[in-house]
Parts: sequence; C-alpha cells; structure tokens
Amino acid sequence: MHSYTRFRLSTGPPGNAIMNAYRLYLSPGACSLAAHIALEETGAPFDVEVVSVRDGQNLDARYLAINPKARVPVLAIPGEPRVLTETPAILTYLARRHPDARLLPLDDPLREARCHEWLAWLVGWVHGVGYGALWRPGRFIGDPALHGAISAHGRGVIDAANATIEATLADGRTWAEPGGHSIVDPFLLVLYRWGGAIGLDMTRHPAWTAHAQREAERPAARRALAREGG
Repeated sequence: MHSYTRFRLSTGPPGNAIMNAYRLYLSPGACSLAAHIALEETGAPFDVEVVSVRDGQNLDARYLAINPKARVPVLAIPGEPRVLTETPAILTYLARRHPDARLLPLDDPLREARCHEWLAWLVGWVHGVGYGALWRPGRFIGDPALHGAISAHGRGVIDAANATIEATLADGRTWAEPGGHSIVDPFLLVLYRWGGAIGLDMTRHPAWTAHAQREAERPAARRALAREGG
C-alpha cells in the first residue's frame, strides 16, 4: 500500500539509505500528477507526501530544505542522497529505471526523442509560458498594472497550444506517439484537466477528449487520481 499523508516531512535526509521506497512530493491536481501516474505505472513501491501549493506549503522552511526551488514534484530515491526535481527529469528517470513499464520506447532512439520533443514543449511552453503567465504573471513582470495583460497573453498561448494538440491527436492515434503509451500521455491529461479548470470547453477538442478518457481509465491513472481526490 502507498501511504498518503498531509505534509508529513521526514526529519532525516529525504533520499537517505533508510528509505526502501520512492517518496513523491506532490500537490494535488498540479503538474506532479504526471509523475504520480508514472510511478503507479512502474509498480514500484512508493509513498506520497502532500505539499499543497495552494496553501503555500511549498514555501515552508522544511520543504525548502528539500527543494529550494519551492516547486513540485520532487522524487526521493532510495539510497540516493540528492532528490530529483523537474517533471521531465523524473519521468525520464522512471521510464529508464523501470523499462518493463514501457513508458519510453527505449529500443528506438528516434521514437524516444519524439517523446522528449513532446514533453519539452508541453512543460516548457504550454505549462511554463501559457499557464505560468495566466496564473502567475508576477513571474514575468513585477508591475501589477501589467499582470492582466500578461494573464491574457497566457490564455492565448494555451488556446493556440490546445488547437495544436487536438490537430496532432486527430489523426486517429491512440496515444501521443503512435508507438504506444509513454510519459507524454499523463502530462497531456494534466493539461486537459487544467483546461477545464480555467473554464475552457475541452469537448471542443474531441480527439484530445478521447485521449484524456483513455488515460484517465488506465488503472495507474485511476489510482493516482483517487489518491489526489479525483
């Protein structure tokens, strides 16, 4: 069983040799959901520690001692003194560490690169620029008088990106990459859910809607979503 705790931070180093399972620090509904789903896909033992970004727990001194960047997700690895941060790094590590989960096409360098191509754009542009500008315009400019314009620009980035995602998925593929399910698909589910959260009618994107339903119905995703409150 995976434990689910409310901001229970360990007193010792998060990655010390005493650990015998992964520990994932996440905020429910955040981008960390992708890593949560990927961990479930691996079948490896792990526990979860909630760091609610909404409640500012990522700025708590105890959490900053674990990740000074004050972001989620963070993955503590058994026997490894340094935690692993940044979604692409965590997803890639899990895919390579657990090849039987088939989270990356490790036997085909080009197909694997296509997955990283997807993820770099989704994380860096759609999340970082689009949702970053929409939700946290202060990251881009300090003048509050300009925050409204920055947020509006972010929404435009999101709208354009959503159209690109829909057009790509509309060729009949089952997953983001035709070769099979990968680390890209959980992150696409994150962005689909965020679209609904900001009031977009995501059913306007039928191919993406079908993809999101397929991803959400996978046993690993169902467990992760249930643990995060749906």
